[in-house]
Amino acid sequence: MIDRRQALLACGAFALSATARTQHREPASDGDFRELAAAFEFFRTRNAKDYALTTPNAIDEASYVTLGGIDQWVTVRGEDRANPVVLVLHGGPGDATNPWGYAGFRRWLRTYTVVQWDQRGSGRTLGRNGAASAQTLTIERMVDDGLELVETLRRTLRQHRIILLGHSWGSVLGVLMVKKAPAQFRAFVGTGQVERPTGRYDVAFDALLGKARAAGNSRALRELEEVGPPPYKDGRGYQVQRRWANLFEGADTFIASMLGFALGAPSYTLRDVHDWFEGQKLSGERIIALERLLSPAVFSGRFEVPIFVIQGDEDLTTPTSAANAFVDRIDAPQKSFTTIKGGHFAVFMNSAKFVKEMTGLLASIRAQGDAARRG
Repeated sequence: MIDRRQALLACGAFALSATARTQHREPASDGDFRELAAAFEFFRTRNAKDYALTTPNAIDEASYVTLGGIDQWVTVRGEDRANPVVLVLHGGPGDATNPWGYAGFRRWLRTYTVVQWDQRGSGRTLGRNGAASAQTLTIERMVDDGLELVETLRRTLRQHRIILLGHSWGSVLGVLMVKKAPAQFRAFVGTGQVERPTGRYDVAFDALLGKARAAGNSRALRELEEVGPPPYKDGRGYQVQRRWANLFEGADTFIASMLGFALGAPSYTLRDVHDWFEGQKLSGERIIALERLLSPAVFSGRFEVPIFVIQGDEDLTTPTSAANAFVDRIDAPQKSFTTIKGGHFAVFMNSAKFVKEMTGLLASIRAQGDAARRG
């Protein structure tokens, strides 16, 4: 989740720096901001060209799909529509990947058809339906939205089963989806994997305190001790946790790049970027409290699909040790826990390694099936 206030301040700083003429200058004029708008439009046009898919069998579709009675924004991109389909469940809650994912997932598109979905209460889905739609946000409703989308994808893309990839909050949603309708999925791949939502932020808080002490960072210790352990009465405590996790993991530069790509996203407007921020605020306020009420039993026991977790080895938001405990505790036809270099955003910051590991794990499903048939 991006700190909305910090992001808006970053936008303002960017605007001022882009229009500055001299070290000592007058306040920005309407003409300055028209130049800034023209610069954003230049980048949108350039990115539309640079990230276009031109292979003969490519698929590049974007539209609103009716799910759970409301229009929800879905994009489908890949260099070969015959490739396996990966439905990405974004984190947050509410942190849609679509605003920057046209660039973030570009290297994936040679191997997979990537589907990104602005979940109920997020991004363009929120913009289409308004803030009142946040009142319909329940975890059960979002699970059913996701399964409706999967049925649509299976039919329109003509694939019997799809791969589900869940990041952070999306790993919670993904676990619930594959438990409810396993026959629709080839596998579930978790990253930034949540072990048990009841203690998600508690475990992360303890890990951050340990990191701050080991690093001798007195400011981090002071701010973390001031807010104390979760749950929190308002968003400030979670913001403090997220900020220090991002700084310790070195993710602050990546988060800034997300904002830059969103501002230059083909066909996006500043209103869309605003809705992206607003969705994180509204969804976080609603879903985090509901998430803590989920039974730990949901995250244990038997799964009827292969479960693979690929985790950043220094994740301080959904700690790596807790993600490993999740895999140890479950039973599945196949399961594995793999670490790659990085933190909570390793799936994006170490994308090439992630895709390589995921592709190998998915290939093992077919190999195991072939061996079983021969046996």
